[in-house]
Amino acid sequence: MLDAKNLFTYSKFWAKRFGPAPFLPMTRAEMVKLGWDSCDVIIVTGDAYIDHPSFGMAIIGRLLEAQGFRVGIIAQPDWTSADAFKELGRPNLFFGVTAGNMDSMVNHYTSDRRLRHNDSYTPDGAMGKRPDRAVLVYSQRCREAYKDVPIVLGGIEASLRRIAQYDHWSEKVRRSVLVDAKADILVYGNAERAISEIAHRVAAGEKVREIHDIRGTAFILDRVPDGFTVVAPDLVDEAVPELTADSGPWVVPESLRKTPAPTGPDVDELDLDENGERVAPDAAALARARPDPSATVVRLPAFEQVKDDKILYAHASRILHQESNPGNARPLVQRHGDKELWLTAPPIPLQTPEMDGVYDLPYARAQHPSYGEAKIPAWDMIRFSVNIMRGCFGGCSFCSITEHEGRIIQSRSETSILREIEEIRDKVDGFTGVISDIGGPTANMYRLACKDPKIEAVCRRPSCVYPDICKNLNTDHQPLIELYRKARAIKGIKKIHVASGLRYDLAVKSPEYIKELVTHHVGGYLKIAPEHTESGPLSKMMKPGMGAYDRFKELFDKYAKEAGKQYYLIPYFIAAHPGTTDEDMMNLALWLKRNKFRADQVQTFLPSPMSLSATMFHTEQNPLRPIRRKDGEQVFSARGLKQRRLHKAFLRYHDPENWPVLRDALKAMGRADLIGPGAHQLVPAWQPPGTGKGAPSARPSSRKPGGTTPFMQQKSARKAGPGDRARRG
Repeated sequence: MLDAKNLFTYSKFWAKRFGPAPFLPMTRAEMVKLGWDSCDVIIVTGDAYIDHPSFGMAIIGRLLEAQGFRVGIIAQPDWTSADAFKELGRPNLFFGVTAGNMDSMVNHYTSDRRLRHNDSYTPDGAMGKRPDRAVLVYSQRCREAYKDVPIVLGGIEASLRRIAQYDHWSEKVRRSVLVDAKADILVYGNAERAISEIAHRVAAGEKVREIHDIRGTAFILDRVPDGFTVVAPDLVDEAVPELTADSGPWVVPESLRKTPAPTGPDVDELDLDENGERVAPDAAALARARPDPSATVVRLPAFEQVKDDKILYAHASRILHQESNPGNARPLVQRHGDKELWLTAPPIPLQTPEMDGVYDLPYARAQHPSYGEAKIPAWDMIRFSVNIMRGCFGGCSFCSITEHEGRIIQSRSETSILREIEEIRDKVDGFTGVISDIGGPTANMYRLACKDPKIEAVCRRPSCVYPDICKNLNTDHQPLIELYRKARAIKGIKKIHVASGLRYDLAVKSPEYIKELVTHHVGGYLKIAPEHTESGPLSKMMKPGMGAYDRFKELFDKYAKEAGKQYYLIPYFIAAHPGTTDEDMMNLALWLKRNKFRADQVQTFLPSPMSLSATMFHTEQNPLRPIRRKDGEQVFSARGLKQRRLHKAFLRYHDPENWPVLRDALKAMGRADLIGPGAHQLVPAWQPPGTGKGAPSARPSSRKPGGTTPFMQQKSARKAGPGDRARRG
């Protein structure tokens, strides 16, 4: 087990005497009321300020307050000048800058780069309260406001853009956000450990730019420090999961052999030829260069290389994700121009007492009073929910949870969770006795972990459940079952829903859990996410096949019947994920029709920064397998808007607006047999009047005796109940 300083064992800063604030101040007037003459730390965030542990700025703010620091909040400032960034005065220690709970580009734009209509983290859902690339803009304004104040970047936008990353909205590879923001340090992942350490060391007189030994941080250096051995895995990397010094230095591909070689203490002269170009040394040189594992840094291909070379980008992405286990990950270094971007190993997960301490901090559990009666959609969504754990070992390639929170599950104690439910009951306005969700990134990974900590510490698998559930994974759901039972026994609690994403492939390992869930914690329908039905896209998503879904549905229906309930499963699916062909989407649409599912809202794949799926989309290479120049596994991606919309149309096969494009596609695919009125066919040959742009209108002149027209069949099916519609938010 990795050792780390307990979050709550620091000697408190002198300002502890002020005690906790009702809300962290957002104005000078609030500071004066608290008796403060200044703030030690000021957090600038792209979200409205809600003092609740579902919001990053609240967790970090309250944690630093508990360490004895005075923390102010500048929420959704006017970024057109530096004036709003001077509202609370000059912070004594540093500015903490975050875009908020979402990447600002994901917050603003759809996967098709269309502007979204609302922002759930803003009063009344208003758009335009944060800039594009908020971390960069806020950092610039902080620097303009107080040039000499250090800037610490954090939050999901900074975390997922910590190295050179493909940006879907500009369609190019961008530098690390730390480089572009010209900030002093970046904290990635769940930042409690890093931010606490930084605050105390800066308060003790250290300069932020000189702090280079905290896990979960990124910073800029002029050169690799003395004493480190640099390894750079070859493109042909079958042995990378057990990478040692014998893997040798990185052999530069032929296409880049003329690129000037890096210089400095990280390059052994044996690796350079007479022209100063990097070459592979012989076996004797490798033996002499064997590094000390405790002082090894892994070199990623430089920004200047990955921005122009998709193979090297895929290679860098693969290395990054292999170096993600806190138990064995090594530091990473990536050259940006004449500077070195250095990433320390991932943060050590919080232990249960620390998780309890974080969630037991004195949150007001309300939006800041300055918002008055305005409704903040994200607050309305989570105000009666309880987060019981962090992390996810699912490793889905399109998801950012593992990259941000890690794959090691961090769970709260029963006592802490039950106490929070009682606090919601007693303190949160409008509570009616219903807990809207008890879960986290997933509903049912609470207290699940590797059976052997020693195995966990050396494992490099990106997922504990793909392609099959690891034999070393504890899948016992009994602690979660007991938690559910104790939670719903609390006086005043009428119902506790489970609305978080359910890993049904894990749930089938515990039929008792499914029975408990269906009998007591489902309200009408349960959302789950098979994401697709076909093996091609599922293998790129790292998701289980439909066999696990079928088994779960069988148990779900069985226990619903035993409970005398009429419940429905609502499956989620993704259109246009890398590895998905038109035929895959057609087969998914046929499955939906056979099972009477109608998607009112669907999700088209969005290449989120730094995800493996984004790597597939950008490079058309599969980073789940070794990357090779000539014979690596290529991945098809639907890139053009026309094809992406076709894939989305297949998910909404029942919508007459989509019938013309689906008919054209089916004909082009040689599947005109799927056009017609039959139950086995996908779309009818006729078009309802006023639907389908440019499509001729036609209508059958008569009905078969006792039957209905295809359009009438569609209308009738809509009355069948919520089980006929799959909703994708």
